[in-house]
Amino acid sequence: MAHIIVVGNEKGGSGKSTTCMHVATALVRMGHRVGALDLDLRQRSFGRYVENRLAYLARSGLSLPTPAYADLPEAPANPGENPYDARLAAAVSALEPDCDFILIDCPGSHTRLSQVAHSLADTLITPLNDSFVDFDLLARVDPETGKVKGPSIYSEMVWSARQLRAQAGMKPIDWIVLRNRLGAQQMHNKKKVGAALEDLSKRIGFRVSPGFSERVIFRELFPRGLTVLDLKDTGVDQLNLSNIAARQEVRDLMRELRLPGVTHGF
Repeated sequence: MAHIIVVGNEKGGSGKSTTCMHVATALVRMGHRVGALDLDLRQRSFGRYVENRLAYLARSGLSLPTPAYADLPEAPANPGENPYDARLAAAVSALEPDCDFILIDCPGSHTRLSQVAHSLADTLITPLNDSFVDFDLLARVDPETGKVKGPSIYSEMVWSARQLRAQAGMKPIDWIVLRNRLGAQQMHNKKKVGAALEDLSKRIGFRVSPGFSERVIFRELFPRGLTVLDLKDTGVDQLNLSNIAARQEVRDLMRELRLPGVTHGF
């Protein structure tokens, strides 16, 4: 059985596709067989990221570790079955025999596909911009005291996914919330968000991890489908300090995910 990693957040612009591509590429570089699915059927940011990579490799003649991307197939649904359920099940079934890991990127909105994908997740990664605007997706906060009042819409969806897995006798979801775009400024706000996340993590059961800082390099690599792990292989002899720091963030994330059978030799 492939280990399924779902990257989900019901808010756009949190870095889901960047996270997907870097985790998938890191796993391939470590020798694992990795499949990839994008459930955002409209924007397809992750899918376009992989397509950009394949196009760049074809132009440059390079060969770089790349996940096996697949579009959702058209699949007949059984009577009473949701057609999107059938398409996702068919996609996972097609990839699973040849994959150690399957990366699934969910849309930045509440959809049936996203709901089902969360119930399939062995590991769930939720990238979160480090602000209370994004934190509101996870929990409601008292505006006067800053205390967490209770879980919000996305947390409730994850709770439902956990219940479905428990009823099916599946192992619990390992949920990691990534604090993305941690800036050097606004230290007071950063501490308040961090304290709120730690409080919430104990109440609803997720781990908090540093994610990716706000770096120009992440935006610049998308058109060529590259990651910070690819830079030296594409002729960049001397990495600047920001690139080195970005690469270390990816390494730290891979360690924090604690994926089964994964060593960190990339």
